[in-house]
Parts: sequence; structure tokens; C-alpha cells
Amino acid sequence: MGFRVLRVSIPVSTLLVSFALSAYGQARLSDYKNNLAPHVRSPQRAVDRMLEIAKLKPGETLYDLGCGEGQILIAAAERYKVKAVGIEISRDLADTAAEKVRKAKLQSQVTIVHGDFMQTDLSKADVVTLYLAPLANESLRPNLERYLRPHTRVVSYDYPIPEWKPIDTSESQGRSGAVHTIYLYEIPDSIVKK
Repeated sequence: MGFRVLRVSIPVSTLLVSFALSAYGQARLSDYKNNLAPHVRSPQRAVDRMLEIAKLKPGETLYDLGCGEGQILIAAAERYKVKAVGIEISRDLADTAAEKVRKAKLQSQVTIVHGDFMQTDLSKADVVTLYLAPLANESLRPNLERYLRPHTRVVSYDYPIPEWKPIDTSESQGRSGAVHTIYLYEIPDSIVKK
């Protein structure tokens, strides 16, 4: 008597959302129907390193795509005196981020937008931060190329942006001791707008 192998194909996005919902329980499944990545909170040391490598200057504007609870936005506004805009598709997470911004008294510096960053004009950004899945970075790349001005910096935690060459990388230790890579990109003068 032999065993039969049953192959089941489950989209990676479904597995990621299932993981996020079971591990964190911080969003409704309906929030993720058009989402490119689940919410996974970045370790504070990674946030600190992402902001350092971005070389933020006072008065610049940072966009955090999939801002979650607003961790990067609040740190950037407090430490670097920048304007910060968070785009979050989950209503629950956007509301939580907005409440944390209010508690930190940063409403004049930080804006939370409940929406889809794939439908967002990013042309005012000086710096864009993201912690998305590899397929999300690939899907987002044309929007970054379309909207971002030359010399805009893009900082990606854990996953590179396909077809882009980083100008710098840095490592950060994760929660379980694993080493994670932070990628810094800069939009070149010669990018062809699509």
C-alpha cells in the first residue's frame, strides 16, 4: 500500500495574511483583500537603523508605506523633525497609528492616511520607508519609479527592490537574533518616468 501525494496550491499572499492574522490578531481579513503584505511590527533597533541610513534632514517629508501603528513615523518626527505621512490599508491599524500620533502630540508633523499606497501619489516624498514582502516590492517598483523625484531615498527592510541596485546596505538584529538587511536606494537623475 503506497501513499498518494496530494498537492495543494495556496497563494503566498493568503499564507502571509493567515500568518499575520494568527500571529498578531491585529487586523480583520477584509482589510487585507487588496493588501500586498501582512502587518509585522519592525523591531525598534531596525526602525532606528532605517532612519539613520536614510540620513533624514529637518523639514524633509518621509512616507511610510504600510505604516502599521505608526512606529517609524513617530520616531522620524520626534528625532529628525521631519514631516511624516503614513499610508495604511487596515482601518484598525490606521486608527491605532492616529491615536499614537495624538498621544505623542505630533499631529502637526505626522499624517495618517487610511488607504492603499498603490493608489497614492508619492511625489512629495524625500524619503520612503517600507517593510513589505518581495512580491509587494516588485509590484510597487513601477509606482516608485513613476512618482519619486531624483535623489529621493527609499529604505527597504529585509527585502530588496527587484532590478534596483542599493547605494548602501546595513544589518540589523531581529527579535530572535537573526540578522536582517536594510537596503538604501536613491532615485537617479536619469530615471525614465513610466
